[in-house]
Amino acid sequence: MLRLNAAAIAALTLLPAAALAQAQVLEADPVHTHIGFGVRHMMVSNVKGEFKKFSVKLQTEKDLTKSKVDVTIDVASIDTGNAQRDKHLRSPDFFDAAKYPTISFKSKKITRAGKDAFKVTGDLTIKGKTKEVVLAVKNFAGPIKDPMGTMRAGLEASTKIDRRDFGVAYNAALEGGGLAVGNEVKIDLEVELTQPKS
Repeated sequence: MLRLNAAAIAALTLLPAAALAQAQVLEADPVHTHIGFGVRHMMVSNVKGEFKKFSVKLQTEKDLTKSKVDVTIDVASIDTGNAQRDKHLRSPDFFDAAKYPTISFKSKKITRAGKDAFKVTGDLTIKGKTKEVVLAVKNFAGPIKDPMGTMRAGLEASTKIDRRDFGVAYNAALEGGGLAVGNEVKIDLEVELTQPKS
């Protein structure tokens, strides 16, 4: 799932103008990036999880609205803190990781939405189904140079999706009414961008 990805473009507004003078690629630092989600469970609580393996490649342009981002998430890396539940989520009931091993997001449009805010529109693909989603981006931090002289910047992004739109429709009815798993999924990301090592 995905706040991910194209959201990273917004952080580039923090980079010095000279750094944007020509196209370049920035990538998410996996050690300092979190791609998480939350869904209602038994109508009484929220279950949260994350994906441990992913790739974010951001092609920047001097005009940030023309930049592009390509994100790929390894479905099998899902982690909700419970091995049995994670195994079920990887099964055909949910993500069917064996048949659809990746989730992807490709940006199509980036617009400003106020001070330090952007909306990043793109195509999200889960289980072979593609739908347009909009990421709300906020809270930029940096840029700073780390002790090795590498530029870093951070941001937060979020969105909501209906999992049924992507064919993730498994559920179970509760005896007292309602469903065991909520249909709305909240996606939240904390992304740290860095220049890839040459």
